[in-house]
Amino acid sequence: MQQLNVSLSIPIPADQVLISKIELEELRKQELSGVYWNMKDLEKRTNKGQQWLKENLLYKPRFKKELDCKSGGFVYYPEVRGETWSFHAGKMAKFLDKNFHLIFNGR
Repeated sequence: MQQLNVSLSIPIPADQVLISKIELEELRKQELSGVYWNMKDLEKRTNKGQQWLKENLLYKPRFKKELDCKSGGFVYYPEVRGETWSFHAGKMAKFLDKNFHLIFNGR
């Protein structure tokens, strides 16, 4: 069997770097670690309005128990008028990815 050895040089632009997938995942985790979203952030991330999010996600019994910080979750539900929502960004992003099919299926 014949074999051909080739040396190939590929230039990488000065404004870009190559990193391993493991490093990329670590950077993504760090990006959302210690970061909190408000309702506007959640609206932007899901491309859904506040009313839709409340009806289809935040106040749905199947999700609220897992989400509510009072039951060990990562969402602060305002208790009085004027308080703001608070979402642990990393955990909320993971929850949205994991439950996408349930949240956006409309059931």
